[in-house]
Amino acid sequence: MSPARDRGPEGPTDDTGGRVVLAQAEISRALRRIAHEILEGNKGSEDLVLMGIPTRGVPLARRLADALHDVEGVEIPVGTLDITMYRDDLRSQPVRAMERSQVPEGGVDGKVVVLVDDVLYSGRTVRAALDSLADLGRPRAVRLAVLVDRGHRELPIRADYVGKNLPTAHAERVSVRLAESDGSDQVVISAPASGGETL
Repeated sequence: MSPARDRGPEGPTDDTGGRVVLAQAEISRALRRIAHEILEGNKGSEDLVLMGIPTRGVPLARRLADALHDVEGVEIPVGTLDITMYRDDLRSQPVRAMERSQVPEGGVDGKVVVLVDDVLYSGRTVRAALDSLADLGRPRAVRLAVLVDRGHRELPIRADYVGKNLPTAHAERVSVRLAESDGSDQVVISAPASGGETL
């Protein structure tokens, strides 16, 4: 995936014509800021557990753990939270491959669990994540960190930590690309392909 190449009237565009709203350096800065906010809100790193929501929430959770380590010098446990069977769109969406939840050693009971995802949109993914988490244990508190909040909530859910608030139209598509899965770091907003799913 090639990086931003041209600059349109509202900023750089990628090779598909989408508008790049966050580049690599801005994503890194956003994650560092979120790490500081998590530590401030939790009064340190004690009892913190990060749980990434597949797909891109998982590498984001690992990057946040690295950023927290840079600040506090401690290893924050990171896990993966599969939400496949908890989604409310199983009948209307293509079958998704299940990904096994991976709970860090020590579990989530009594911990402050920070759910990590790439884009917050309707809130339904987060609702499914909360249901999935409830089957794994009983955290002391649950927080939500997202790289992008694009609005258009359908459920009363909000993020505690946000990298960028990005007002969008329903028809627009927000794509988060990360080096771990896509070869480069970008957040791109574009018009969807005909019949395409928006995030």
